[in-house]
Amino acid sequence: MILSVSRRTDIPNYYSDWFYNRIKEGFLYVKNPMNPHQVSRIALSPDLVDCIVFWTKNPEPMFARLHELDDYAYYFQFTLTGYGRDMEPNVPHKKNHMIPVFQRLSDRIGSSRVVWRYDPILFNDIYTEDYHIRAFEQIAEALSGYTKRCVISFVDAYAKNRAVLKALGVRRNVLCGWDISDNQAENESCEVSGDGMDGLKKFAGRLGSIARRNGMEIVSCAEELDLADCGIGHSSCIDRTFIEEITGYAIEAYKDKNQRAACGCVESIEVGAYHTCPNGCKYCYANVSQKQVRKNYMAFDADSPLLCGRIADGDKITDRKVVRLSKS
Repeated sequence: MILSVSRRTDIPNYYSDWFYNRIKEGFLYVKNPMNPHQVSRIALSPDLVDCIVFWTKNPEPMFARLHELDDYAYYFQFTLTGYGRDMEPNVPHKKNHMIPVFQRLSDRIGSSRVVWRYDPILFNDIYTEDYHIRAFEQIAEALSGYTKRCVISFVDAYAKNRAVLKALGVRRNVLCGWDISDNQAENESCEVSGDGMDGLKKFAGRLGSIARRNGMEIVSCAEELDLADCGIGHSSCIDRTFIEEITGYAIEAYKDKNQRAACGCVESIEVGAYHTCPNGCKYCYANVSQKQVRKNYMAFDADSPLLCGRIADGDKITDRKVVRLSKS
């Protein structure tokens, strides 16, 4: 099995001791977000875990205990953007702190196991196309030699984050006709044509040139747009080929049906929980209320099998069937 740690919250930053304790004890609990009384018990034996995929904006809290993962294959999806505190209020200073953290992690585990994510890309009056180009170039130059892959994606509007994006003045209309407006259908997708496509391709092409100049492959994540002409291929965060390179063996894995149609990720087991990430990123779809995040964070117990909570009356715990994906 592949563990996703985590799309829903920044476990490496805020809950690393909990995860290490779960590794030590050999299991954890995950509540079904659609039915919190359904609880899955996930076994974490190295014999069952093919790979762990960490998602984070700050993995530094994990450094002291990384040796506890020596029996596991793993890699980090490290999000490092050019946004300031207005967008990512609780992420430490990028140039002074986070870039050195990225470099230290790469030195520790190798550049092939730290993927740089510059996403989501959003546009407003502050974060313009030129702003992103400058920020991307500065970060790429600092990370040259410390990563082999860069992943980009454009912001998506969901029911849970649409009002916030509108308040931030987020737009993509200049490039591809996408806009946050009162009369836009809730699930309307971005339709790109004409000058919009040309503008987006020009922008993406500049990112691609910068990445390649700094020794990085650049790919897109969960994008319907074909950017192959810009040298940017479709890829995925939980990518079978990439994981096979990490593990050193072939795996039998299929597309994750629980993700968006444009997402190419293979199936994984998500171990996080919604409304538990204190990063406070304004564009986030996984936290709709900072009040709820604070409440959940206060309930965090590093020794509990369950992230940010306890088993309650009426909860049903079921052992989830997990298998190793190796073809051998």
